Amino acid sequence: MDKTELRKLQAFVRKSFSNETIRVTLDPKNTEAAAVHLGERKIANITVDDEDGDRSFAFEMKIPVGREVLQEYLRRLFEADSLTIVSRGRKQDSVELNNGEDFLGVISADDAKGSSYTLQIAVLDFDLEDM
Repeated sequence: MDKTELRKLQAFVRKSFSNETIRVTLDPKNTEAAAVHLGERKIANITVDDEDGDRSFAFEMKIPVGREVLQEYLRRLFEADSLTIVSRGRKQDSVELNNGEDFLGVISADDAKGSSYTLQIAVLDFDLEDM
């Protein structure tokens, strides 16, 4: 990842979560990965995905809470009341995360008990064009 991609990814993540304090920095151990910070705390990773020949990025964030408090946890973490959890129909092991009307990604249970989750957001090259 270069500085331009980091800047665009930071702008994208800030806009997605309605939080201007989020920082995206290069992972010093892996030049194809970045760390996402909120304050002093690292909250997620972004990795490059070049498998299909198109450059895209995978945002992944571990969420250490159960389903019953998932939405409230994310709203408090990002200070964004516009974040909502939406069911995925018949799928019981995952939900969608939206910011207002905008789909952000999928939150999947890490275990059968649903005691922790992982948020995954696919960031495509055209998502970064206007950043």
